[in-house]
Amino acid sequence: MTTEATLPATSASPTARQVWTRARGIVLALVILLAAAVAIAAIRSDARHGDLDPRSADPYGSRAVAELLGDRGVSTRVVSTLSQARAATGPDTTLLVAVPDLLTKRQQSSLHSAFADSGSRTVLVAPGSASLDRLAPEVTADSGAGFDSALSPDCSMPAAQRAGDAETGDYRYRTTATDADECYPSDGRPTLLRLPDASGGGDTVVIGSPDIFFNKRLDKQGNASLALQLLGSRPHLVWYLPSLSDISATDSGGQSFFDLLPSGWLWGTLQLFIAAALAALWRARRLGPLVPEKLPVAIRASETVEGRARLYRKANARDRAANALRSTTRTRLTPLVGVPVSQAHAPEALLPALSAHLHGDGQTLHPLLFGPPPSDDAALIALADQLDALEREVRRS
Repeated sequence: MTTEATLPATSASPTARQVWTRARGIVLALVILLAAAVAIAAIRSDARHGDLDPRSADPYGSRAVAELLGDRGVSTRVVSTLSQARAATGPDTTLLVAVPDLLTKRQQSSLHSAFADSGSRTVLVAPGSASLDRLAPEVTADSGAGFDSALSPDCSMPAAQRAGDAETGDYRYRTTATDADECYPSDGRPTLLRLPDASGGGDTVVIGSPDIFFNKRLDKQGNASLALQLLGSRPHLVWYLPSLSDISATDSGGQSFFDLLPSGWLWGTLQLFIAAALAALWRARRLGPLVPEKLPVAIRASETVEGRARLYRKANARDRAANALRSTTRTRLTPLVGVPVSQAHAPEALLPALSAHLHGDGQTLHPLLFGPPPSDDAALIALADQLDALEREVRRS
């Protein structure tokens, strides 16, 4: 214990300099990536608005369509919220929904109630099964997509006949409406549908591909003619680009978090839980009694003692240290004075034998071997010295 108390404190924790030396390469790489991302975003922020955006001159933008419509007296207005799109429906308006599948179910139902029988034309661009159930209930998306780049009209719809071949065939559709115009078939399924509403003055157009509205594809086949006829039948065009910033997109209608999770996620989580439980049971059967194994290296007893002493010191566990010293001393003294080892910790057996061996009254031995824990480190060191002196005296006598 004396040696332990005088040893300097050591630490295996890395210093701040060592941590920086190890991590500076990663930090530098992250800083370069962040700077490059900011630079690219700053350079492109003023020129790119997004795909199918009538303000964008990028290859996948739709500025060319908007400008051609403007030359023909059709005004184009971009909206990004459901409330603006609902307010724009009317007999003199064409409403284009750029990405219908991005709308939530509540948004789709609300939008359909606004344009149904309103006398307006609504153009749904490449809607899938996620939106057709509510925006066009009489239409279903075919399970397979078309692969033909240009398709012929093969229908009596005047706009399609005037446009001729056009690129409409990403999605193919089926409809139960008997008065629908079914155009540009691919493998027998139409890729463009026009569904008249009940009022007779408005209609809903479902087109299977956005290609005819892209700047880069507008001059191909009859794309420009078809796009201008679909969007230019009324003096006002409202271009609805759904946005996640729309507060209506976050309205879950009182649903809980678990209601918003797809059913597949819930079943997958349940399967993972069952698999984890089975793995735990499988591994639990293999547990048995502890098996001693050889250490990879030999550790000197002095190092073990020093390590334990440091732990005691760090925790200020003078009571445990004193108890360990007294217990070990009593165990070593019992065979010297003829007391069984099983009674080494019984004062009534050990103290009389020690007193007889040392020819004393044993009054000073009780606090030494069975006394209270020392109050400070100095008292603990003094206790260790006294125990060593007592053992030496017993061995000499």
